[in-house]
Amino acid sequence: MVSASYHRTETVFDYTWKQVVQAYWNRYPNPSSVHVLTEDTISREIRDGKLYSRRILSKTNHVPKWGERFYKNTPVKIIEDSVLDPINKTLITFTRNIGFQKIMKVDEIVEYSEKDGRTLAVRRAYISSQVFGFSRAIRAFGIERFKSNCQKTANGFNYVLKKMFPNHQHHSHHIPALTASQAANTAKSAVEHHHHNVVATTQQHSKTEAFRKGCVYSYAFIKGQASKIAQMFSVKN
Repeated sequence: MVSASYHRTETVFDYTWKQVVQAYWNRYPNPSSVHVLTEDTISREIRDGKLYSRRILSKTNHVPKWGERFYKNTPVKIIEDSVLDPINKTLITFTRNIGFQKIMKVDEIVEYSEKDGRTLAVRRAYISSQVFGFSRAIRAFGIERFKSNCQKTANGFNYVLKKMFPNHQHHSHHIPALTASQAANTAKSAVEHHHHNVVATTQQHSKTEAFRKGCVYSYAFIKGQASKIAQMFSVKN
């Protein structure tokens, strides 16, 4: 049985849910996300009025002093699945590393929902390790890094929100539920924002296209490379 360490945080963004959703697809780059190297969309589709997306990101981070003798600071590949529900006004994302999971597996779930005209983000992280004799230490390290990075993540997101909506003023009045027609338009708008971001990202990171395709067809192989301890300690949320 593999034990997992858990941590939960909450952040309230002083922006409407729709604004947060629009900014989500454009949150990189920002001054707090220099660890994010690339982002590419693998698939996206609308089913039952919901927008389903899958993306792959490449992240890096400085390793702790005690780990420098074992490995170099090599980028880590992250899969991100998301479901946008315009009727219930929720955006749920699920990210996890796609390799080296026996060393340290990081599963993160974030739910963005409307709250009094603002947006509540509930972030949950589950960190596990199968390294005999070091599992507890590795999990403790992962949790501490997650906790220290939560504020940086929020700061980066707020930076993007302020840049996208410079004239924003918070209104606390109740926002009525969307009609089916409005929901469809919202989903369509989200797709268009997402598509714009994908095109820009593809142009910026064309050199990563070969890797993206390789990840789709070589997932099983990547999982088998868990013996390389270097990667997982550089995950940054």
